[in-house]
Amino acid sequence: MSEQYLKDRDIEFLLYEFLDTEALLQRPRYAEHSREVFNATLDTARTIAEKYFADHYTKGDACEPTFDGETVTLIEETHKAWHAFAEAGFLAAHYDFDEGGMQLPEVILRSAMAYINAANVGTAAYPFLTLGAANLVRSFASEDLKNTYLPPMMDGRYAGTMALTEPDQGSALADIRTTATPAEDGSYRLRGQKMFISGGDQSITENIVHMVLARIKDAPPGVKGISLFLVPKFIPATDGAAPIRNDVQLAGLLHKMGYRNTTSTVLSFGESSGAVGYLVGEPHKGLSYMFQLMNEARIGVGTGAAVLGYRGYQHALQYAKERPQGRLPSNRDPQSKQVPIIQHADVRRMLLMQKSYVEGGLALCLYASSLFEDAHSAETENERQQAAELLDLLTPIVKSWPSKYCLKANDLAIQVLGGSGYIREYPLEQLYRDNRLNPIHEGTEGIQAMDLLGRKVPAKGLAGYQLLAGEIGKTLAACGDSDELNALAQRLGDGLARLSGTTESLLGQMAADADLGLANAALYLDAFGRVVVSWIWLRQALIASRRLNTDLSEDEENFYRGKLQAARFYIEWELPEIEPQLTLLEAGNRVPFEMQRDWF
Repeated sequence: MSEQYLKDRDIEFLLYEFLDTEALLQRPRYAEHSREVFNATLDTARTIAEKYFADHYTKGDACEPTFDGETVTLIEETHKAWHAFAEAGFLAAHYDFDEGGMQLPEVILRSAMAYINAANVGTAAYPFLTLGAANLVRSFASEDLKNTYLPPMMDGRYAGTMALTEPDQGSALADIRTTATPAEDGSYRLRGQKMFISGGDQSITENIVHMVLARIKDAPPGVKGISLFLVPKFIPATDGAAPIRNDVQLAGLLHKMGYRNTTSTVLSFGESSGAVGYLVGEPHKGLSYMFQLMNEARIGVGTGAAVLGYRGYQHALQYAKERPQGRLPSNRDPQSKQVPIIQHADVRRMLLMQKSYVEGGLALCLYASSLFEDAHSAETENERQQAAELLDLLTPIVKSWPSKYCLKANDLAIQVLGGSGYIREYPLEQLYRDNRLNPIHEGTEGIQAMDLLGRKVPAKGLAGYQLLAGEIGKTLAACGDSDELNALAQRLGDGLARLSGTTESLLGQMAADADLGLANAALYLDAFGRVVVSWIWLRQALIASRRLNTDLSEDEENFYRGKLQAARFYIEWELPEIEPQLTLLEAGNRVPFEMQRDWF
């Protein structure tokens, strides 16, 4: 599975050359670990992915969960995969030893999750959501709630969800209507309905912990009046008696285009006596707490999109090497042997485009995970703060860029296979359907765009943007000794300068008219992403160039030359697309903005 879906050599390169993850061993938290421990963790994840997740990727899509009015039924393989993941300790892998965890770095856990997601993203959603929900409990809940709910979430007896969206509100969280009424015992009674809740009901675990946004009576309007509640499916008994069924009902399953083995649910809270919920943290601060989970999920969504694209690319590459068809234009002999389609220039172009997207996307996401790690365990407060600011700025890109372009990679993979790519006998059509969700959930591209331009870039006087520009500048300076890299660096430097000028222009436009200034934010998001991914590729090219000046085996030389060529492709073919985009943005183009409803 690893060579076909996710290449071990690429993970090794990203962790130990691109990110220097081994340097984390110098930090006190990881002093008892070693590179061998990190690699053993990844080996375990790969084995579990191969044995327990990959085996039912197609079956889980064809036999999606069912609901008979009382019970949700999933295929048996889903249960086995969950328990294998939990028994390996991955649900608590990043927790401290004294909490029962493995005390692993975030970037190692997310690399392990990359193998799981590549094998079966539909089943991987259950542990993915549980990790995020448990982190919320760990960060903000009372000691009583942590003592009651964290241990069974860490060992796999309980699963977790995030319940934000409502049927008539979607992403407009400021307008949610779910209410929470205080009870005499200090708990609350929740009433309302939530929609598109992944994993909202299932038969895998004995309990489900819902992290729910709701309003307490007389709360301030808008996002300042939202509180966070822990609402279990079953209320654990304290005297050894059977747990009590909470007033949380599954109103129905939603039937998705992809991710079919993940239940997508409509949940009703409080149809009778009210769903018992427990306030997490302080009243009216729920959205700020939930953003921890949402931002974690956004990095996870980007990573999932990258590995789905990566898996499709690997299939297309293998097919192109083995499928004979046609002859080169220079060969006019119809009796000559057909060539593998990888020898056709246009097929190589499509494969190189995929490589630039999926390997660039995976590198971007693991870089974000390394920033998350640095924000928590870097040596100095200044280093931790800078990592947090960079991650905050880049999160909209990390979520949206792989979701868009690694989906495009799946589309290109189908094209490489031609008609075979369009039939269910090959996995590419399912990979495309699964990946099509990623530009939507955890904040659409439009939402990420407004977040980037309207909040993240101007925050703290452009502090995050200036940090990013400084990091890019360091990479540009490091390329000065190489003529080839210097040319790529010059292109990126020009692109960054152009982006900076456009950013200044847009901030002025927003100050004059916020609606108009943000109207083309999606175009800015795309251009910003192209600059960032060009930087990610230039960093990889710098490493490859240096390694190519050493004594290498043929396989290693090919590996690094592939990295260098993909960097050249992205910076020479994809980065120039920002020019017409930034021209439109600087001009404050009003054509889409002025389009009227009745003109459609």
